[in-house]
Parts: sequence; structure tokens; C-alpha cells
Amino acid sequence: MQKINLTVTDRKKELVGTVISDILKIAVMLAFVFPFYWMLITAFKTYSESVAVPPTLLPSQWSLEGYVSTFNSGLNILGYMRNTVVVTVSVIALQLIVMVPAAYAFAKRTFPLRGLAFSLVLVAFMIPQQLTYISVYIMVSGWGMINSLWPQILPLGCDAFGIFMLRQSFKQIPDEIVESARLDSASEVQIMVQIMLPMCKSAMVTIAMFSFIGVWNAYFWPLVMTRKEEFRPLTLAIERLRDAEVGIRWNTLMAGNSLLVVPILVVFIFASKKIIEGFTYRGVK
Repeated sequence: MQKINLTVTDRKKELVGTVISDILKIAVMLAFVFPFYWMLITAFKTYSESVAVPPTLLPSQWSLEGYVSTFNSGLNILGYMRNTVVVTVSVIALQLIVMVPAAYAFAKRTFPLRGLAFSLVLVAFMIPQQLTYISVYIMVSGWGMINSLWPQILPLGCDAFGIFMLRQSFKQIPDEIVESARLDSASEVQIMVQIMLPMCKSAMVTIAMFSFIGVWNAYFWPLVMTRKEEFRPLTLAIERLRDAEVGIRWNTLMAGNSLLVVPILVVFIFASKKIIEGFTYRGVK
């Protein structure tokens, strides 16, 4: 009888712990989700309702006034969006072209001073990007590239963190698989493309996602590296949107912010599973 009572007590304690854990998880989730929810519903409010006190959790009248004001603000919003897309896609493509051979060489090839070269990659990973702004600006200015999109692309074409993470993923693949491919007369390019990359898709998606978020949200880097509005991304347009509206029109500002944030949320929703897999060790069957 005493054992039964102890079992019931243990189950009650376990149930209470589970309920408290679930409540805390829901609270944390709401803390992260609510700002995005508030941004989206404010974008669909009229101006008068967006500044009403007390605020409403749902628009009483759904309106596209904020988006209309955004595109009629006198700013070339589509041009800013085009610049953001071009720069982001170009950076990710260039990073993959550079990082995949580099990570493969560090993981599966032997060459002189390999340890020193990888140490330099780690040092580059630890140096704050802000320390390189002046030197990079002087360099690209000397090349005559300031009035273009190139200063936002070329300096970001290699990511030390991506090389490190992809190297760790490549090292999980047994050397016997690589040696078998070489015995079958496979070239190094074929080994990378047909063997290594398919087995490390999660790491590739994770690296591309991090690069996407970093470049898409970049503000200070394009602000320093550009002089003309025609080459600036959407992040800089949001600040100009506030000035163009001569005050804070919350529905317009939130509509502009949603154009910047929603693509990231959509990409993350579809890539979240791969990102989680990218940070876990997985044996190769």
C-alpha cells in the first residue's frame, strides 16, 4: 500500500513539474512571438487605430494603408528590395564557392602548414568585423567600387565561421568513404560535390541560413560602404522611411519592417529542422 502511495505521489510531482515546464515554455514562446505579431497587425491597421490608446490586439478594420504609404513615400522601395536580394544571393553563392573547397581541404587533405592556416581562419573568426571597416573601405575605394554593389558582396565572400562549421561536418564522414571514391578514380571535385555535400546538407543549410540573416539584416556595413541611395539595401530604406513620413506613422513603419522581417521568418520556418540537425553529431551509416 505504501508503494502505491509513493507511486501516486511521484506521478503527481512529475505531472506538476510537466505543467510548470509547459507554462514556462509557452511564456518564453509568447515573449518571442508577440513582437512579430504586433508588427504584423499594426501594419494592417489604419493610422488612427495604430496610435489609439488603449491599443487593440486585432485591427477593427483591416487596411493596407501602411503598405500603400510605404510604396508611395517617394522612396524606391522596390529598388532597395532588389539590392537586398541581389547582395544576399551573391554573398551566399560566393561563400559556398569559397568555403566548400577550403573546408574540404582542412578536413580531408594533408598539406604543409595546414594547422597554421586553420589557426588563421580561427583568428579571423574571432576578430570583430568593425575593426576591418576602415581598411576594407580604403581598399574598395582604391579599386573604384564604392558606387556599386560590390563592396557589400566581395568582402563578405568568405566566412570563417562557415569554414569551421563545414570542416567539422566533413570530419564526421569516415576517411574510408573518401579513399574508396579515390580508388574508383573519382576526382576531388566529384568527391566534394557527389559525396561530401549530400552527406552534409544540414550543415550547408545552417551556414546559408546564418549568412542570409546576417546579410539581409546588415545596416552599418552597407551604410559605410555606399554613398548613393541607388546601391543601398532595404534596411537603410526603413530609416529613411521614418524621415520621409515626417514623424512616426506606426502602421507605415511596421509595414516597411514586415517587408524586411517576413522573408527571414518564412525561410527559417522551412529550414529550422535542417538547422537543428546541423548542430547535432550524427554518425554515418
